[in-house]
Amino acid sequence: MVRETEKLVKAAQDGSTDSFGRLYELFFDRIYRYIYYRTMHRETAEDLCSKTFLKALDSLDSFKPGRGSFSTWLYRIAANTVSDHFRSAERRESPADVWEIPSEEDHVVDVHNRIYWEKLKPVLMELPAGKRELIMLRIWDDLSFTEIAAVTGKSEASCKMNFGRTLKHLKDTAPLSLYLLFIGFTTFIE
Repeated sequence: MVRETEKLVKAAQDGSTDSFGRLYELFFDRIYRYIYYRTMHRETAEDLCSKTFLKALDSLDSFKPGRGSFSTWLYRIAANTVSDHFRSAERRESPADVWEIPSEEDHVVDVHNRIYWEKLKPVLMELPAGKRELIMLRIWDDLSFTEIAAVTGKSEASCKMNFGRTLKHLKDTAPLSLYLLFIGFTTFIE
């Protein structure tokens, strides 16, 4: 997939809208999940995902393959888009406290996810924001430690060490049923 992505990026940078469309198809689900896990709101995630890809399209010429993968570049744009969303005048929550989604944003389609989320939320709220992000990137977004390091700006070794420690902490402190629910939560988000 890496080789295909590189070819598509080059073609898109040369003006091929079909190539960018294919990149969108390849990465949409991953970027959508990344944003959804931070907002827990379907419509907001859809909107922010669209904004992420528009920003990517607008700044495609700034992507340099030698500096990292296209995937990591997209995640950085998505992270900035989510941060911008929570900094905007209409929302006063911090990206670190994204877990405090107002109940008026609940929708029928999200009820199933929110039931599981409400069980997991207290356990995750005990973690510092950086550790929550690390767990989400690794377990829910299924990123490699190399990708996580590129997205967070930390070393790969630091990401691995913090992930291991955080996971052990969750195993030691969370009830087994919640820990298993946490690990399996991604199967419920579809």
